[in-house]
Amino acid sequence: MNTLDKLYKIYDYIRPVLDIGILSFLFYKAYELIMKTNALQIVKAAIIVALSYALAFLLHLETLLWILQTLAPGLLVCFAIVFQPELRKIFLKLGQGDWFALGSRSKHTYVDSVLIAAETLSKQRRGMLTVFLRHTKLDDIINTGTKLNADLSSGLLITIFGHDTPLHDGACIVQGGKLVAAGCFLPLSEQYDIKKTFGTRHRAALGLSEVSDAVVLVVSEETGAISLAYDSKLHYDLTMDELTHILESQLNITSNEQKIEDTIDEHKTIS
Repeated sequence: MNTLDKLYKIYDYIRPVLDIGILSFLFYKAYELIMKTNALQIVKAAIIVALSYALAFLLHLETLLWILQTLAPGLLVCFAIVFQPELRKIFLKLGQGDWFALGSRSKHTYVDSVLIAAETLSKQRRGMLTVFLRHTKLDDIINTGTKLNADLSSGLLITIFGHDTPLHDGACIVQGGKLVAAGCFLPLSEQYDIKKTFGTRHRAALGLSEVSDAVVLVVSEETGAISLAYDSKLHYDLTMDELTHILESQLNITSNEQKIEDTIDEHKTIS
């Protein structure tokens, strides 16, 4: 037996493990993608159609089978039209995902500036809306506000949101240690089951998280609660420790940090 034959034999033993490992990884990533994009409606619709077809096939319901087979192309088109927002979010997330990201990044200090400002404004019952850019470009959002490109500081944020200036009603866009723009308008959420008690800031934060990978920090003007929106979910009324850990994790500020979602109480997650 030559070397090549030995390698093939070793591969025959490894192949099932490799096959199962790759499939498990893909299924996990697909599940993670569905959870992050709220695409469960697509899955439910596909399951209902598949079960209807299976039932018709098993029970020999020829009329139903004929209808399903005839309407199949039209159903695919209707499916794509009806679930266009969810499908768009899925492709956005596929383009944004760092599936094999490794390594660590240096610790940033700009998060501390934002959190100091948020805590101060929370005590004063002043609203705040700050967007942390990640991979998705938001030039169209930035162009709705006033471009600043200023060094980020807690004092600057408090000045913008703590007083009734022309910029305090919109959102600030943060990238790295720079305040890119202020007074920006964000798209409102498409979710129909969001709590009616949430105001425009929370709906705008959730709306941007539905169409991009940005992380949005919100300070409620009514309650002073500080929340984060990302991956199409709103995490409401977080403590300073939770805010710090989530931002460090989502913005890749610390290396090999465990995701904080598991430590957040379930009642704080609004999906």
